Amino acid sequence: MSEVINVIKRRRSVRAYQEEQIKEHELQAILEAGLWAPSAHNSQPWHLTVIQDPDLIRYISEVSIEDMVNSSVELVARLGQSGRSIFYNAPTVIIVSGKKEGLLDPVIDCSAAVQNMLLAAEALDIGSCWIGLIRFFFNHEEDVKKLQLPEEYKPFYAVCLGYKAQPNGQGAARTSNTVSYIH
Repeated sequence: MSEVINVIKRRRSVRAYQEEQIKEHELQAILEAGLWAPSAHNSQPWHLTVIQDPDLIRYISEVSIEDMVNSSVELVARLGQSGRSIFYNAPTVIIVSGKKEGLLDPVIDCSAAVQNMLLAAEALDIGSCWIGLIRFFFNHEEDVKKLQLPEEYKPFYAVCLGYKAQPNGQGAARTSNTVSYIH
């Protein structure tokens, strides 16, 4: 079977990281994979912001958690009440932003970039997790300015990266009856 398929099947959302920062050449390979994602009409509407400042990572998580606690969604409120970092103490966080203006949907293109980065990380045996809960931080305009995003971009997601604290476990069984054929 193709190594790409093996990487896809092996990848898991990692929620426990070693303290050691990932190597620069590994980070660059992961970023490059994201930048080579497909995009509608090759628009490449993404911007990637790498954060390795532990104080800023902690601050973003704390602001997010404060809002999560008051969420009307029970699971989100429970996660906020746990007080656990939304980045699981990963040493690197990448903010994935897309262009605000345009005819196309940058969220979809940025999602493809995220998936490419997750797969590249797994190919390098680096843990990763796609973080949607960061949207709570993105609601704080003044705080978002700390990310120093170019003006024409809006943040969508985050990816946390780091060396895995433990090997990946077995993945959950895939749901059945999710493919139909029309001949």
